[in-house]
Amino acid sequence: MKDYRWIHEYCLNRFGSAEALEARLPQPCEAVELKALGDDRYLSVMSLRIFRAGLKHSLVDAKWPAFEQAFFGFDPQKVVLMGGEHIERLMQDARLIRHLGKLKSVPRNAQFILDVAHERGAFGNLVADWPATDIVGLWRYLTKHGCQLGGLSAPRYLRMLGKDTFVPSNDVVAALAAQGIVDRVPSSQRDQATVQAAFNEWHEQSGRPFCQLSMMLAYTVNH
Repeated sequence: MKDYRWIHEYCLNRFGSAEALEARLPQPCEAVELKALGDDRYLSVMSLRIFRAGLKHSLVDAKWPAFEQAFFGFDPQKVVLMGGEHIERLMQDARLIRHLGKLKSVPRNAQFILDVAHERGAFGNLVADWPATDIVGLWRYLTKHGCQLGGLSAPRYLRMLGKDTFVPSNDVVAALAAQGIVDRVPSSQRDQATVQAAFNEWHEQSGRPFCQLSMMLAYTVNH
């Protein structure tokens, strides 16, 4: 595989200067910021990610104030009490995206967040304390214990929160394939470990956060 220097030089050549490159790169949140987020915000963003999946993001985002109202500000203590009849009433609410499976996921994920909060004091402690050098482990934890967080939803959820993670987008997977690291979306535990090891190596070489390395790698794909 190519080393970090190659990736950096490629991006510099593409954008013309270090300043132009840096302006395009995301900054992850600090652990203290992630811990300051309330459990309601973790549930809201989790639900937003689930409803965005397969839909135009701007459409979902425009409806989100109505979701905040319908789900009591995503307070997990209140949402977890929403039973089947309540969800059926929401299916008649024209302000919402009336997808039964996704609506049902909200109280289920409220229970997930409450379980983690009971164990760790707050859901944010789980997210903030998980090391980025094993971020695929957090993906798997979210997929296993959460509802409708499979595929790319877990890494995209973490990126939305500001947690440092790489995201195996189409361009990132294409770049990984070009370097002979993996030849498909890393869905198996073995492939995820292989990709994690590559990103760990680039992180050690550069000191950059994983979200920046992920975006820089995507920029090495020609369009």
